[in-house]
Amino acid sequence: MGFFKHLRIRRPGPGRPWPPGRLALALQGGGSFGAFTWGALERLLEEEAISFDAISGASAGAVNAVLLASGLASGGRDGARKILDDFWTHVSHPNLFLPIARLPLDFMTKALTPYQFNPFDLNPLRDALNAHVDFELLRKANGPKLLIGATRISDAGLRIFSRDELTVDCVLASACLPLLQHSVEINGEHYWDGGYVANPPLTPLVVKTEASTVLIIQISPKRADIVPRSRADIERRIDQINFCSTLDREIDAIRQLAPLCAAGDSSGKWARLRLDRIAAENEVEALAQQSAGNLSWSFVSKLRDAGRAAAEGWIAQEA
Repeated sequence: MGFFKHLRIRRPGPGRPWPPGRLALALQGGGSFGAFTWGALERLLEEEAISFDAISGASAGAVNAVLLASGLASGGRDGARKILDDFWTHVSHPNLFLPIARLPLDFMTKALTPYQFNPFDLNPLRDALNAHVDFELLRKANGPKLLIGATRISDAGLRIFSRDELTVDCVLASACLPLLQHSVEINGEHYWDGGYVANPPLTPLVVKTEASTVLIIQISPKRADIVPRSRADIERRIDQINFCSTLDREIDAIRQLAPLCAAGDSSGKWARLRLDRIAAENEVEALAQQSAGNLSWSFVSKLRDAGRAAAEGWIAQEA
């Protein structure tokens, strides 16, 4: 009854409070589109009735998940809002990525590998994360469960990094784009962006969380109104399709799994399971034609505002 075949908002059953007191978050990756998630989280943090039980993320979703959890650990809801604001303001600085962007991006990715055009593995994201996240405190503090996904290069498998083992390298592994960055080695294993196999990790989140309401924040566009013609547009659309298809496969798997799990679940979580989704493409016109590498403040702040509006609508529609 609470499981949404088409992920459309439905009214909860009689006596079921809204908004939910306990929420699990699944945060999709998609580069600078992650600013939409920033705005959504900012609005959710203002809702005192909502607590966060577990958060999964890949790529930019992993970054936002860690920022949220770190801020909650260091300063509560106000601390989480501040760290998200500070980080996204930091990465939208126009000079942040200059050390690795002195050559045209198309030339670099088509003619060279990151091991050639960036031999010293300069990664401004590492500096930004270290500047804003206290990973030691994050590992030790109580707070929402974290499931950060990365792709093992050796067998195309999903690696989930949990809260108690998180380091900056785990987040960089989840956000590692292989044509732009060196693979990230952790304990002898090499990783690429988690979005290739789980964007975000949804099934592990549903299994792990004690919450019966899961909110998916989707930032990679599923729909495109224009058939791409240029090489850059085609490559962008291929990435969008790949990142969305992994999410759709997980949703289908849960759709089939939920009734089976509900039959033997004494807690009742699976019988009450509710999946909701807010999507950036529903709030931002022609998002599929935009670049996920655009970190200009005007674009980032536009996405943030759209995320806030989407979360506001999600909260208010059941009131």
